[in-house]
Amino acid sequence: MSRISAIVFFLLAGLASSFAAAQERLTVFAAASMREAMEQAAAAFEAESGVETVVSLAASSVLARQIAAGAPADIFISANLAWTDWLEERGFLRAESRRNVAGNDLVIAAGGPMPRIADAGVLLGRGRFAMGDPGHVPAGAYAKAALESLGLWEALKGRAVFGENARVALELARRGEVTAAIVYGSDQKAVEGDLARLYTFPPGSHPPIVYPAAATGNAAPAADAFLAFLSGPQGQAIFRGLGFAAPR
Repeated sequence: MSRISAIVFFLLAGLASSFAAAQERLTVFAAASMREAMEQAAAAFEAESGVETVVSLAASSVLARQIAAGAPADIFISANLAWTDWLEERGFLRAESRRNVAGNDLVIAAGGPMPRIADAGVLLGRGRFAMGDPGHVPAGAYAKAALESLGLWEALKGRAVFGENARVALELARRGEVTAAIVYGSDQKAVEGDLARLYTFPPGSHPPIVYPAAATGNAAPAADAFLAFLSGPQGQAIFRGLGFAAPR
Protein backbone atom coordinates (compact mmCIF):
# COMPACT_ATOMS: atom_id res chain seq x y z
CA MET A 1 0.00 0.00 0.00
CA SER A 2 1.43 3.39 -1.01
CA ARG A 3 1.91 6.21 1.50
CA ILE A 4 -0.98 8.18 -0.01
CA SER A 5 -3.23 5.14 -0.08
CA ALA A 6 -2.45 4.42 3.57
CA ILE A 7 -3.29 8.00 4.57
CA VAL A 8 -6.57 7.87 2.66
CA PHE A 9 -7.40 4.49 4.22
CA PHE A 10 -6.90 5.72 7.79
CA LEU A 11 -8.79 8.95 7.12
CA LEU A 12 -11.72 7.00 5.76
CA ALA A 13 -11.59 4.56 8.68
CA GLY A 14 -11.66 7.45 11.13
CA LEU A 15 -14.59 9.05 9.34
CA ALA A 16 -16.45 5.74 9.32
CA SER A 17 -15.88 5.34 13.04
CA SER A 18 -17.10 8.87 13.75
CA PHE A 19 -20.13 8.33 11.52
CA ALA A 20 -20.96 5.08 13.31
CA ALA A 21 -20.80 6.82 16.71
CA ALA A 22 -23.01 9.62 15.43
CA GLN A 23 -25.53 7.12 14.13
CA GLU A 24 -25.63 5.10 17.38
CA ARG A 25 -28.55 5.85 19.62
CA LEU A 26 -28.79 4.91 23.27
CA THR A 27 -32.19 4.60 24.98
CA VAL A 28 -32.22 4.76 28.77
CA PHE A 29 -35.27 3.72 30.79
CA ALA A 30 -34.97 5.36 34.22
CA ALA A 31 -37.07 5.79 37.35
CA ALA A 32 -39.06 9.04 37.39
CA SER A 33 -37.17 10.31 40.44
CA MET A 34 -34.01 10.49 38.30
CA ARG A 35 -35.36 13.11 35.89
CA GLU A 36 -32.84 15.91 36.45
CA ALA A 37 -29.92 13.52 36.98
CA MET A 38 -30.61 11.68 33.72
CA GLU A 39 -31.11 14.90 31.79
CA GLN A 40 -27.69 16.14 32.91
CA ALA A 41 -25.95 12.77 32.55
CA ALA A 42 -27.38 12.11 29.09
CA ALA A 43 -26.33 15.56 27.85
CA ALA A 44 -22.81 15.22 29.28
CA PHE A 45 -22.33 11.69 27.93
CA GLU A 46 -23.64 12.65 24.49
CA ALA A 47 -21.27 15.63 24.34
CA GLU A 48 -18.34 13.41 25.34
CA SER A 49 -19.10 10.35 23.19
CA GLY A 50 -21.11 11.67 20.27
CA VAL A 51 -23.74 8.99 20.95
CA GLU A 52 -27.31 10.29 20.92
CA THR A 53 -28.73 9.48 24.36
CA VAL A 54 -32.49 9.48 24.91
CA VAL A 55 -34.11 9.03 28.32
CA SER A 56 -37.58 7.64 29.03
CA LEU A 57 -38.91 8.22 32.57
CA ALA A 58 -41.71 6.46 34.46
CA ALA A 59 -42.29 4.30 37.51
CA SER A 60 -39.76 1.46 37.72
CA SER A 61 -42.55 -1.11 37.51
CA VAL A 62 -43.95 0.40 34.32
CA LEU A 63 -40.54 0.52 32.65
CA ALA A 64 -39.67 -3.04 33.69
CA ARG A 65 -42.89 -4.38 32.21
CA GLN A 66 -42.31 -2.41 29.01
CA ILE A 67 -38.86 -3.97 28.62
CA ALA A 68 -40.31 -7.42 29.26
CA ALA A 69 -42.91 -6.71 26.56
CA GLY A 70 -40.19 -5.89 24.03
CA ALA A 71 -39.66 -2.13 24.36
CA PRO A 72 -36.34 -1.14 22.73
CA ALA A 73 -34.34 -0.03 25.78
CA ASP A 74 -30.57 -0.28 26.15
CA ILE A 75 -30.30 0.49 29.87
CA PHE A 76 -32.68 0.09 32.81
CA ILE A 77 -32.24 2.15 35.99
CA SER A 78 -34.68 1.27 38.75
CA ALA A 79 -35.44 2.95 42.07
CA ASN A 80 -35.22 -0.39 43.87
CA LEU A 81 -33.65 -3.81 43.62
CA ALA A 82 -36.90 -5.73 43.13
CA TRP A 83 -37.70 -4.67 39.56
CA THR A 84 -34.10 -5.09 38.44
CA ASP A 85 -34.08 -8.58 39.97
CA TRP A 86 -37.39 -9.29 38.22
CA LEU A 87 -35.95 -8.45 34.80
CA GLU A 88 -32.63 -10.16 35.45
CA GLU A 89 -34.33 -13.40 36.54
CA ARG A 90 -36.25 -13.40 33.24
CA GLY A 91 -33.13 -12.92 31.16
CA PHE A 92 -33.75 -9.35 30.00
CA LEU A 93 -30.62 -7.83 31.59
CA ARG A 94 -26.91 -8.58 31.34
CA ALA A 95 -26.07 -9.50 34.93
CA GLU A 96 -22.36 -8.68 34.57
CA SER A 97 -23.19 -5.07 33.66
CA ARG A 98 -25.26 -4.43 36.77
CA ARG A 99 -24.13 -1.91 39.38
CA ASN A 100 -25.70 0.48 41.93
CA VAL A 101 -25.23 4.06 40.72
CA ALA A 102 -26.92 6.08 43.48
CA GLY A 103 -28.77 6.02 46.77
CA ASN A 104 -31.37 8.31 48.35
CA ASP A 105 -33.14 9.40 51.53
CA LEU A 106 -36.87 9.23 52.27
CA VAL A 107 -38.36 12.51 53.51
CA ILE A 108 -41.56 14.38 54.24
CA ALA A 109 -41.85 17.54 52.15
CA ALA A 110 -44.45 20.27 52.48
CA GLY A 111 -45.15 23.89 51.66
CA GLY A 112 -46.95 26.55 53.67
CA PRO A 113 -47.13 26.73 57.46
CA MET A 114 -46.37 23.39 59.07
CA PRO A 115 -45.43 22.51 62.64
CA ARG A 116 -41.66 22.56 63.18
CA ILE A 117 -41.60 19.25 64.96
CA ALA A 118 -39.68 16.12 64.03
CA ASP A 119 -42.67 13.82 64.32
CA ALA A 120 -43.88 12.03 61.20
CA GLY A 121 -47.26 11.25 62.75
CA VAL A 122 -47.95 14.92 63.48
CA LEU A 123 -46.74 16.11 60.08
CA LEU A 124 -48.83 13.57 58.14
CA GLY A 125 -51.86 13.70 60.42
CA ARG A 126 -52.88 17.28 59.59
CA GLY A 127 -54.67 16.39 56.35
CA ARG A 128 -54.19 14.34 53.20
CA PHE A 129 -50.66 13.43 52.16
CA ALA A 130 -49.26 12.01 48.93
CA MET A 131 -46.95 9.06 48.36
CA GLY A 132 -46.22 6.60 45.59
CA ASP A 133 -48.59 3.68 45.24
CA PRO A 134 -47.03 1.03 47.49
CA GLY A 135 -48.45 -1.72 45.30
CA HIS A 136 -46.01 -1.05 42.44
CA VAL A 137 -44.03 2.18 43.00
CA PRO A 138 -40.71 1.81 44.84
CA ALA A 139 -41.06 5.17 46.62
CA GLY A 140 -44.47 4.06 47.85
CA ALA A 141 -43.14 0.72 49.05
CA TYR A 142 -40.36 2.48 50.96
CA ALA A 143 -42.89 4.92 52.46
CA LYS A 144 -45.24 2.16 53.59
CA ALA A 145 -42.34 0.21 55.11
CA ALA A 146 -41.18 3.30 57.00
CA LEU A 147 -44.64 4.08 58.36
CA GLU A 148 -45.15 0.47 59.39
CA SER A 149 -41.77 0.48 61.13
CA LEU A 150 -42.78 3.58 63.10
CA GLY A 151 -46.19 2.11 63.95
CA LEU A 152 -48.05 4.76 61.94
CA TRP A 153 -49.37 2.97 58.85
CA GLU A 154 -52.72 1.78 60.17
CA ALA A 155 -53.54 5.19 61.64
CA LEU A 156 -52.47 7.18 58.58
CA LYS A 157 -53.15 5.03 55.51
CA GLY A 158 -56.67 6.47 55.14
CA ARG A 159 -55.13 9.93 54.60
CA ALA A 160 -52.78 8.78 51.84
CA VAL A 161 -53.21 9.76 48.19
CA PHE A 162 -51.32 7.33 45.97
CA GLY A 163 -49.43 8.62 42.93
CA GLU A 164 -48.33 6.59 39.90
CA ASN A 165 -44.72 7.55 40.62
CA ALA A 166 -42.69 9.60 43.11
CA ARG A 167 -42.86 12.77 41.02
CA VAL A 168 -46.67 12.69 40.91
CA ALA A 169 -46.73 12.66 44.72
CA LEU A 170 -44.29 15.56 44.76
CA GLU A 171 -46.40 17.58 42.32
CA LEU A 172 -49.57 17.06 44.37
CA ALA A 173 -47.83 18.64 47.34
CA ARG A 174 -46.29 21.42 45.26
CA ARG A 175 -49.73 22.38 43.92
CA GLY A 176 -51.22 22.33 47.41
CA GLU A 177 -53.62 19.48 46.68
CA VAL A 178 -52.26 17.67 49.75
CA THR A 179 -50.64 19.06 52.87
CA ALA A 180 -47.45 17.00 52.55
CA ALA A 181 -45.77 14.24 50.55
CA ILE A 182 -43.43 11.37 51.31
CA VAL A 183 -40.78 11.56 48.60
CA TYR A 184 -37.10 11.04 47.99
CA GLY A 185 -34.64 13.60 49.31
CA SER A 186 -33.52 14.36 45.74
CA ASP A 187 -37.16 15.05 44.76
CA GLN A 188 -37.51 17.64 47.52
CA LYS A 189 -34.21 19.25 46.56
CA ALA A 190 -35.48 19.63 42.98
CA VAL A 191 -38.32 21.88 44.23
CA GLU A 192 -36.82 23.20 47.45
CA GLY A 193 -38.01 26.70 46.61
CA ASP A 194 -41.60 25.43 46.84
CA LEU A 195 -41.40 22.58 49.35
CA ALA A 196 -39.35 22.30 52.52
CA ARG A 197 -37.90 19.11 53.96
CA LEU A 198 -39.56 18.73 57.35
CA TYR A 199 -38.52 15.21 58.29
CA THR A 200 -36.09 12.53 57.19
CA PHE A 201 -37.07 8.94 57.95
CA PRO A 202 -34.43 6.99 59.88
CA PRO A 203 -32.46 4.77 57.46
CA GLY A 204 -33.33 1.71 59.50
CA SER A 205 -37.07 2.29 59.10
CA HIS A 206 -37.11 1.15 55.46
CA PRO A 207 -34.97 -0.96 53.11
CA PRO A 208 -31.92 0.89 51.74
CA ILE A 209 -32.87 3.06 48.78
CA VAL A 210 -30.61 2.17 45.87
CA TYR A 211 -30.70 2.70 42.11
CA PRO A 212 -29.39 -0.38 40.29
CA ALA A 213 -28.52 0.09 36.62
CA ALA A 214 -27.89 -2.57 33.98
CA ALA A 215 -27.69 -3.04 30.23
CA THR A 216 -30.41 -5.01 28.51
CA GLY A 217 -29.68 -8.23 26.66
CA ASN A 218 -29.67 -6.54 23.24
CA ALA A 219 -28.17 -3.21 24.31
CA ALA A 220 -26.17 -1.01 21.95
CA PRO A 221 -22.37 -1.15 22.40
CA ALA A 222 -22.39 2.29 24.06
CA ALA A 223 -24.47 0.99 26.98
CA ASP A 224 -21.39 -0.17 28.89
CA ALA A 225 -19.73 3.20 28.37
CA PHE A 226 -22.79 5.03 29.72
CA LEU A 227 -22.91 2.78 32.80
CA ALA A 228 -19.21 3.46 33.38
CA PHE A 229 -19.91 7.19 33.02
CA LEU A 230 -22.63 7.04 35.69
CA SER A 231 -20.32 5.15 38.06
CA GLY A 232 -17.38 7.45 37.37
CA PRO A 233 -16.46 10.87 38.77
CA GLN A 234 -18.61 12.89 36.36
CA GLY A 235 -21.74 10.83 36.88
CA GLN A 236 -21.32 10.67 40.64
CA ALA A 237 -20.81 14.45 40.79
CA ILE A 238 -24.12 14.91 38.98
CA PHE A 239 -25.92 12.67 41.47
CA ARG A 240 -24.36 14.33 44.52
CA GLY A 241 -25.17 17.80 43.20
CA LEU A 242 -28.84 16.87 42.87
CA GLY A 243 -29.24 15.46 46.36
CA PHE A 244 -28.72 11.73 45.76
CA ALA A 245 -26.71 9.70 48.25
CA ALA A 246 -23.67 7.60 47.43
CA PRO A 247 -24.49 4.14 46.05
CA ARG A 248 -24.71 1.45 48.71
